[in-house]
Amino acid sequence: MSGLYLVTGFLGAGKTTFLKNFIRLFQDQRLHIIVNEYGKEGIDGQLLKEVGTVLDEINNGSIFCSCRLDKFEEVLQKALSQEPDVIIIEASGLSNPTNVRKIMAQKDKFQNLEYMGSICLLDAKRFHKVYRTATVVKKQISISDIILINKTDLASEEELENVRQIIRDHRPDIPVFETSFGKIEDQWLEEMEKPPLTTEKPEIQTKDITLRSYILRINDSFTPYELEKFVEMFLEDTYRVKGFVSLQGKHYFLDCVGNLFRMEEYDREVSGINEIVVLAGNGLPAAKSIKEAMKWYPGKVDSFGPAKK
Repeated sequence: MSGLYLVTGFLGAGKTTFLKNFIRLFQDQRLHIIVNEYGKEGIDGQLLKEVGTVLDEINNGSIFCSCRLDKFEEVLQKALSQEPDVIIIEASGLSNPTNVRKIMAQKDKFQNLEYMGSICLLDAKRFHKVYRTATVVKKQISISDIILINKTDLASEEELENVRQIIRDHRPDIPVFETSFGKIEDQWLEEMEKPPLTTEKPEIQTKDITLRSYILRINDSFTPYELEKFVEMFLEDTYRVKGFVSLQGKHYFLDCVGNLFRMEEYDREVSGINEIVVLAGNGLPAAKSIKEAMKWYPGKVDSFGPAKK
């Protein structure tokens, strides 16, 4: 029997860092990780390859959307055939996972599978903003079995209390813990009750038309300083800016959330170099802000447009 954990959380909540910590709780067991990313190119999967366990990637949409559900079920069946002790799914930050219990209840498809529940990560600093502007945040919380308020080191006590109050109002029935840097204690899992499954068929889910995904293709004429100033011009109008870039002969991992710019050197082999994914939503003038920023850095952006599905 394979136990399956689902990890959810909106863009930038810290799921990938959390996952690296989470798998340490299962050091003596056989693990299989499935990573789902909304964009065409997988970034989290490349970052997780260093953990040394079996890993599958499903990109270009949410695994719970009807357009990707068949692929997800195929990958999950393949994972189960290898008889791992634990399967961990990192869902896209843009996913609506409300179908998960119905999907896991399909015993004709998923024999020897025990659904252990969903762990939802929240960004303590940005939660209030995304809770108001992104519908999927409420849906991720609604099916969670434990909530981790992450990045508490970046939030004020007032911001933390704001998050606590929202969770108390939304889900007063489940354990809530506070952490930083995606750390998890094994005893926290002991407080997570396995959710009841339902035999109803999964509902048809379509992509959220309020979400906006763009691709910025830059060239290496940017210096690291110039790229930082360029991105900061539109960062506030996005949910997430993420990608691998090559500047002046060095590779970097760009990972920006809210108004926080972060770029660090990355020395491993990657694909999709200098293709930056920008994610936004209704009410956020990301496209307009990016085009305005491009005027300040002529010749440094090769192309910009909606991500192709």
